[in-house]
This record gives sequence, structure tokens and C-alpha cells, in this order.
Amino acid sequence: MKKILFSIGILLLSGCTVLPSPKTNSAIYDFGAQQSQQTLKTFSPPDKIKSLQVTEISSPAWLNNTTIHYRLAYHNPAQFHAYANSRWAAAPAILLTQQVRNRIVANTHDQVINDNITARAEYVLYIELIEFSQVFDTTDASYVTVSLRTSLVERNSRKLLAQKSFHTKIDTPTANATGAVSALISASNQLIDELIEWLAQELPQS
Repeated sequence: MKKILFSIGILLLSGCTVLPSPKTNSAIYDFGAQQSQQTLKTFSPPDKIKSLQVTEISSPAWLNNTTIHYRLAYHNPAQFHAYANSRWAAAPAILLTQQVRNRIVANTHDQVINDNITARAEYVLYIELIEFSQVFDTTDASYVTVSLRTSLVERNSRKLLAQKSFHTKIDTPTANATGAVSALISASNQLIDELIEWLAQELPQS
């Protein structure tokens, strides 16, 4: 009898260990549908552009995921942390690539060529995402920083026409994941504005 009771007790304990833990809903963010067309700064279409290929934006290994990263400058600024219940819908470089293409298309009469089609563009734009994170100065104050490095190349000659680095820093409206997302989107769109202005200056006349 004791053996039977002991066995039942073991089974009950085992059953407790396999019960599923409560699920916590994750918040998933992107850059917002049609935001670039409705609320962002627009530019006069530059007549000089014939065709431009915007390659997929590259990024360091630590950014090749959907994590929303932050640092604690007041504790250990060299260490990254990640929000547990908030993430991007795709890696930041993927979201940025689509945003950049959409914005350039809106200002150049659809003369942007993607990587995955056979048409050959006259110019190629390479973009590297260097930094894309939130930084806490204190427990209740933070900012975001976004950095890009761009290279404009003439395809046929492989001549480097221009290079430029873009960087911005914006305070977050709230010191949490929601504030980080809002500020990172604003910072990214600001840099895209600057990128389009730079392209208008650097692309050769038709």
C-alpha cells in the first residue's frame, strides 16, 4: 500500500512539472503602414535619376534578429540587453530596407530596382546599419541612436561616386520599449530624409 501511495505521489509531482507555464503576449512592432506617404517630409522628384538599385541593408551580427536592444550607460555601457516581451516584426535592417526603398520610390518616379529582379540599374546604393539601439542615461531617461554608412556606385564602371555616414540621436518619449520604438522610427525617418537629399546632390545629371 505504501508503495502504491508513493508511486501516486511521484506521478502527481511529475504532472506538476510538465504543466505549461502562463504565456505572456509579446508586442510586435514595425515602421507603420503607409507612414512614409502620409506624414513624412517629401521632396521634389530629381530629374537626374535614371535607375537606382537599393541593395539589402547590411548590419552587424548582433542586429540580425528581431530584438529591441538597449544599453545601461549608468551601469555597463558595453553590455547589451533585450526587452523580453517586445520585438520587431523583422530584423531592423529588413524593415529599414523597405522603408528606404518606399521613400526613394515616392520621390523618383518608381525608378528603384530591387535586388531580386533581372533589370540592371545604372547606379547602386549600398547601406550599412551600424547602430540601432536605446541607451539609458538613468533608470527613467533614455535616448535612441541610429547610424548608417552609405556608398553610391556607378554599376558599369564600378566607380565609387560618393560615401557618407549618417547619425542621429533622439530622446525617447518614455523610458521603455514603446518609447524606444517610437524614437527609433523617428530617428530612422530623419536619416532617410537626409539620405534622399544627399542622393539628389550626388547622383550625376542624366
